Amino acid sequence: MAQVEAVTERIIAADPDDVFDALADYSGTRAKLLPEHFSEYEVREGGDGKGTLVHWKLQATSKRIRDCLLEVDEPTDGQLVEKDRNSSMVTTWTVTPGGEGKSRVVVQTVWNGAGGIGGFFEKTFAPKGLGRIYDAVLAKLAAEMEKPAA
Repeated sequence: MAQVEAVTERIIAADPDDVFDALADYSGTRAKLLPEHFSEYEVREGGDGKGTLVHWKLQATSKRIRDCLLEVDEPTDGQLVEKDRNSSMVTTWTVTPGGEGKSRVVVQTVWNGAGGIGGFFEKTFAPKGLGRIYDAVLAKLAAEMEKPAA
């Protein structure tokens, strides 16, 4: 089994602390950021950053659906780590300053891939597909954070 990795990033025109707070808000903002690939979203414990337990189903392809039960940790400032209890998948969200009034958000997901020919295809195609899914999440995050104040 080889480790598979998908990484995507975006600069968002908002303060890093505000962007991090939005990402860590599993009870509110986070659900609004999820594209159609996510279903059955449910906060089971906590709801704000470290100590949160959140469930969703992630449909990466028409045939591939992962049932995810994620434990959230905050190992360092500006970092959220979601560890799936149902698989080896770990997603790390890192928010750092991205220039004056901007944030750089990097999403990195790693997991132990399959072996053999299936593993080859997984390692080749899964990172691109997951990257597109997280690009959509980051686009919604940018739209949420960059809205003009009412």
